[in-house]
Amino acid sequence: MKRVIFNQKGGVGKSTITVNLAAIAASQGKATLLIDLDPQCNSSRYLLGDATAGTSPTLADYFEQTLSFAFYPKPPSHFVHATPFENLFLIPSHPNIGELQSKLESRHKIYKLRDMLNELAQEYEEIYLDTPPAYNIFTQSALIAADTCLIPFDCDDFSRQALYTLMNNVGEIKADHNPKLEIEGIVVNQFQARASLPQRMVEELMQEGLPVLDNKISSSIKIRESHERALPMIHLDARHKLSREYLALYAELQAA
Repeated sequence: MKRVIFNQKGGVGKSTITVNLAAIAASQGKATLLIDLDPQCNSSRYLLGDATAGTSPTLADYFEQTLSFAFYPKPPSHFVHATPFENLFLIPSHPNIGELQSKLESRHKIYKLRDMLNELAQEYEEIYLDTPPAYNIFTQSALIAADTCLIPFDCDDFSRQALYTLMNNVGEIKADHNPKLEIEGIVVNQFQARASLPQRMVEELMQEGLPVLDNKISSSIKIRESHERALPMIHLDARHKLSREYLALYAELQAA
């Protein structure tokens, strides 16, 4: 299973959701790989902490290799690193990946990530793709390579307007490049159950027929501690409300 977490709007919790779902999969004994496509490297830092800066090779090195026409290219497994968590592996991002964007586009390298994942899928039961907050070659490559797309959403009007464009973009990739791609659903993040606006907005999305998932992720200061300590919630505090919500979300996705 190859799952991309994508929203072209920033600040909706892509990296946090990606890391926590991947950590849960790994904690349940599944060989799990996370690939960080974002130049901000948030997922990489979430899993590796301060060690991120010295970790090499990265995804940027893989893309550099695809541009160099190497006679003896390194296999995809060469770019995979262990994390402190059992069964959880990472291909980290690097800030330099953003500088490669125009070169990759001009040389039509949009299918190289799919090639990488097709090979790695033989080793990992679940692969998670964290994407930058933009509709560019990296997010397009991830959507082409993935089986499913999970869309994080926080309840404000800007996110809602961006959602319609996002759905169109995913549909375009499905039609033109990846007919097997399916939208798993919209996961509502930073949800405040007692506030009227989030409740009303979620109800309106459901009335429009959009695939809003049943399980939502609450707003909590605890997630900042999780980021700071580089510990996904399942490892920071498995009994916390957020951990239980992520477990329920993962179970819902597995049951679909």
